[in-house]
Amino acid sequence: MLAKLDSLAVLGIDAYDVCVEADITEMLPSFTIVGLPDGAVRESRERVISAIKNSGWEFPARKVTINLAPADMRKEGSAYDLPIALGLLIASGQISSADVAGLRIVGELSLDGSVKPVRGILSMAVRSREAGAKGLIVPAECAAEASVAEGLAVYPVENLSQAVKHITGESLIPIYKRDTESVLHYVQGNGPDFADVKGQDHVKRALLIAAAGGHNILMVGPPGSGKTMLARRLPSILPDLSLDEALESTKIHSVAGLLEPDVPIMTMRPFRSPHHTVSDAGLIGGGSYPRPGEVSLAHNGVLFLDELPEFTKNVLENLRQPLEDGRVTISRAAMSLSYPAKFMLAAALNPCPCGHSGDPRHACTCGPQLVQKYLSRLSGPLLDRIDIHIEVPALGYDELSGKTTGESSGSMREKVVKARAVQVGRFSREKRVYCNAHMEARHVRKHCDPDAGCLSLLKNAIEKLGLSARAYDRILKVSRTIADLEGSEIICTPHVAEAIQYRSLDRRLRGLNGA
Repeated sequence: MLAKLDSLAVLGIDAYDVCVEADITEMLPSFTIVGLPDGAVRESRERVISAIKNSGWEFPARKVTINLAPADMRKEGSAYDLPIALGLLIASGQISSADVAGLRIVGELSLDGSVKPVRGILSMAVRSREAGAKGLIVPAECAAEASVAEGLAVYPVENLSQAVKHITGESLIPIYKRDTESVLHYVQGNGPDFADVKGQDHVKRALLIAAAGGHNILMVGPPGSGKTMLARRLPSILPDLSLDEALESTKIHSVAGLLEPDVPIMTMRPFRSPHHTVSDAGLIGGGSYPRPGEVSLAHNGVLFLDELPEFTKNVLENLRQPLEDGRVTISRAAMSLSYPAKFMLAAALNPCPCGHSGDPRHACTCGPQLVQKYLSRLSGPLLDRIDIHIEVPALGYDELSGKTTGESSGSMREKVVKARAVQVGRFSREKRVYCNAHMEARHVRKHCDPDAGCLSLLKNAIEKLGLSARAYDRILKVSRTIADLEGSEIICTPHVAEAIQYRSLDRRLRGLNGA
């Protein structure tokens, strides 16, 4: 007898339909799973057999064949355990009148028949809703995540017996309901606050501009000057996630298995800070079966790279594509996957290997050649893609001992939200452009038209600093953001002058090269 049930699989961060076919024939006992299963899928044979027996049913002592269609797509993970077990019970005639038409079923089985959570539930729920599914049967622990896809009936099950009673109509499971808007609501102010930062007003100004325009920022300063502390407060001044942004970020974290059990949808912009020993696959994504890397996990948030020159050169160079395109493509012989990776890059480095170059209180032990070698680990094309370079000096005793507090994150965030609202209106008819940092060349020409005074200033900067065409565009984008913060519709000379000041590393590198 043959039984068919609908399930789902995840490819990248999106799900697709999988038909689970269970066939039982009168031949010598065997259990075969076909349809390009990976190791975890093949091992479901042992889990399914034990779960069926320990739940009070009999496993058929005949030839069992399970097909996962489409057969040319690789299947991985343990999400097919529950539909395979239900298919075998239907095909063997142990349960009758099963109503599985239009239902999507996913879940991993324990040996005792209990249902355990699986990855990528949100992607599966969104796909089920798009396909017009009658409902989605999921592990109870995944119900909150699946319910984020509003308009889909979600049925949480705790064990195989409960799933059987639901599809036979013996005991229907109530639809799981949760208010997505209430979950998404998040009150800012619970994390680190810029009010705790003493001094460094010019750095906070640069971070404010970076947050207002979505610009990448690089902080250069000696150890202990507060670079990491400042970077960790950056998410506190960023705008709230929109529902679409929250869904996309949640999908990525769900597929990676990093979503907290009690957090069905991400409410805060992600902040990722990988160690400098991270590999190519860890940062960009990859593996034998590709997984999202840190750049994708930071999508719609902040990627912080501390001690930037300590990262291997090939890892840093791999950042070029996501910084430019907002996506990362991973190609393998069998497939090619694309993950979203639109993030703000915040990076920090010491001015030299010992860290004390330019520090009046500590003597630098590095010669010019050593400093040049240290900074040369950062390629010109990579630095061009970082809009703002800012120096973070060490604080003196008077600043450290002072009791005055700086501007709070709440106050800074109000300015950021106001500037972002201007940009949303400006790019309302554009696709994939939500802030000034996302502008392409045609947008720069349209929205960043400097006057004669600005052009003269830019000409001097290019001639003296040797800026590239990309750096020229970055200066105009930052100028546009500074103008937005001040409520100005036009870019004025002071806006351009301030933006040029945020190219300090260009000046330093040219000084080391003798220019």
